[in-house]
Formats: sequence, structure tokens, C-alpha cells
Amino acid sequence: MDFLQAHPGRDWVDVAREPVTGIETIRAHFTGHAYDPHFHDEYLVGVTEQGLQEFSCRRAIHRSTPGRVILIEPGEIHDGNAPDEAGFTYLMLYLSPAWLAETCTRVADGAFASHRVGFRATLNDEPRLAAAIRRAFWRLHEPESRLARDGALDALAVALNPYLGASVLAGASESATRAARRARELLRERMEEDLGLDELARLCGADRFQLTRAFRKAYGLPPHAYLVRLRLAAARKRLAAGDPPAEVAAAVGFADQSHLGRWFRRAFGLTPAAYRAKCTNVPDGTRLER
Repeated sequence: MDFLQAHPGRDWVDVAREPVTGIETIRAHFTGHAYDPHFHDEYLVGVTEQGLQEFSCRRAIHRSTPGRVILIEPGEIHDGNAPDEAGFTYLMLYLSPAWLAETCTRVADGAFASHRVGFRATLNDEPRLAAAIRRAFWRLHEPESRLARDGALDALAVALNPYLGASVLAGASESATRAARRARELLRERMEEDLGLDELARLCGADRFQLTRAFRKAYGLPPHAYLVRLRLAAARKRLAAGDPPAEVAAAVGFADQSHLGRWFRRAFGLTPAAYRAKCTNVPDGTRLER
């Protein structure tokens, strides 16, 4: 029986990580508010399965219905909401930039070798692309043979190719002020530190109020909110690699494990320990051998 039929009205998240490719798959159902604004370091390629899936991305509100494809670039800030009482269900693949660049550049005979690959639009209604995403998802989420997995991923790359172009996010970053770009670089380099706004502005050669306005205009969030999202993306990577939540919290700059947990659940819909366990099959409190 389908999980949605067996547990009507319940939110749930099912995450898996394919060990050879490192590609993460997620299938989830949410009612009401699903998750806060955040971003990923991977390309998100997914399909809405049921209900109305509403989210903001690229400074616009998008509404995805069953069968529609969702395409989100690394670094694009997005959230999630279910405006209807029945909620929504979706499945998603998290594709690494290295995989997409290598595979899709090869498929396109080198067309994307000179610039960062991006998506032309956030929503897409092509049934063949949706079918390719679903097929690749299930070949990875419930692993079959390596040939089946590789074939499904190659077919996905071919299906994605017509909808690729230069990265929208890269273009927006190029138009940012020098101070905003420098601030983002510093936040990435010193993510675990407790930088104050005055210090950040001084290092960027700007007034703190000017910097905040420029940063929000360029990246959609004020510096502090952007820093939290940077830390969440870094925490997700470490947890998927098997690092214990308490160590992850300290390493990326959260005050403690509970601080990480509050933000992580708001952004991703499950606790750090649950996410780590789903990705590694290792329960919380257990250390992985390196």
C-alpha cells in the first residue's frame, strides 16, 4: 500500500543516498508549511506527484501540479508550502555539479564546457522529461543493477539537455556589487566564525547598511540569513558522510546540536540524526569508520 494512502494527513520524508554515484534521492509529503527558505549545493531535478506544490524561487512564486517538473540550480534559494489541505507529494534527485557538467556536456557535444550549466526555467511540462526523472529516481532510490542505474542516468541527461543553458544564478552574481560579492566570499571562507556585521562591512569596504541592502538585492537574503543557509548546506554534506550531529554543529558554526536541529528541521523537514541515519544506515551516536 502507498505510504500516502496508509498515513493520510501525515508529513513524511524518505531519503536515500546511492553509494556509487553519491546522488541523493528524496520522496516526501507535506501539509501546510513544508520548509523555510534554503539552498543546496546540488542541482535539484524533481516531479510533483500529488497535490499543489507552491514555492518561491528566482524572486517569483511557482505552483507545481502533478506531472510538472521542478528544476533548481545550486545556490538558488527556495522554500515550500502546501496551500491546499491535502498537501503535496514530490520526488527529487540531488545531482552534483560535477555529474551534471560532465554528463550533460558530453551529451551536448561540449556545448556547456565554457560556462556553468543552468536551467532555462524553474517549471517544465514535458512528459518525457518527467518520465526520465521518475525512472532515474527509482533506479537509484531502490537500487537495481548497475546497468539499469547507468542507463537511467544517461537517459536523464539526454532528456535534460534541451532545457539547459547558462546559469541564471551565475549571471545574477556577476551583476552584484563588489562589496556584496566579497561579503559572500568571506561568509563561505569563515562560515564557522561569529562575524559581526560591522566587521564584515569593514572587511568589504562598505557601510553596514549599504552592504545589507546590496547583499539582499544580489542574493535574496541578508548576510545573517545567508550564513545560516551556508551552514545548513555544509551540515547536510557532513551528515550524509556519517559525521555525528554534535560534531557537525560545532564544525559549521552552530551554537550546539539543538541549534543545528532547529534550523535543519525547518529547512529540510527532518532532524539531523534522522537524515544521517537515512543516508548512512548508521543510527545516531554511532561513528563511521574512515
